[in-house]
Parts: sequence; C-alpha cells; structure tokens
Amino acid sequence: MLILSRKVNEKIMIGTDISISVIEIRGDQVKLGVEAPAAVKVYRQEVFDAIMRENRAAAESAPALPNLPLTKPEDPRGDKNHS
Repeated sequence: MLILSRKVNEKIMIGTDISISVIEIRGDQVKLGVEAPAAVKVYRQEVFDAIMRENRAAAESAPALPNLPLTKPEDPRGDKNHS
C-alpha cells in the first residue's frame, strides 16, 4: 500500500486520468473528490463489498442447465436435401 500525505486542496493522480482531491478534513472524517472517466466505476468500499457478495451469491444459486442434444438448424428455404 502506498501511503501519501496531502493537505486540503491537494490532489493525487492515478494514471493520467484519475485524480483524487482532498476537499475537507473535519475531525476524523476526510471528504475526497474523485475525477475519473465515466467508464471507471468508483464505489465506497462497503458498496463494492456488497456488490461482490451479491454477485457471488447469484453465481452460486444459478441453476444448472440440462444437457440438450445439439441439432443442426433447419434450412430457412425448407429444402431438407439442400446442404
């Protein structure tokens, strides 16, 4: 883990397009601003953990699919002898 010290209004950069700013420090709470491309998902840790738990539960509860025989699709022209 990289540990950095920053003051209010100072930033850190992650790569070239994600910045995190220290907006406010009040008591034991720090308010951060995150600027990131829309494609980058930003979550609080507790929200991320809840999403991961839900995804794992959904994957474990997925019903097994039956083994079905593979069939060749029918010719849309209706010609059964055409291949």
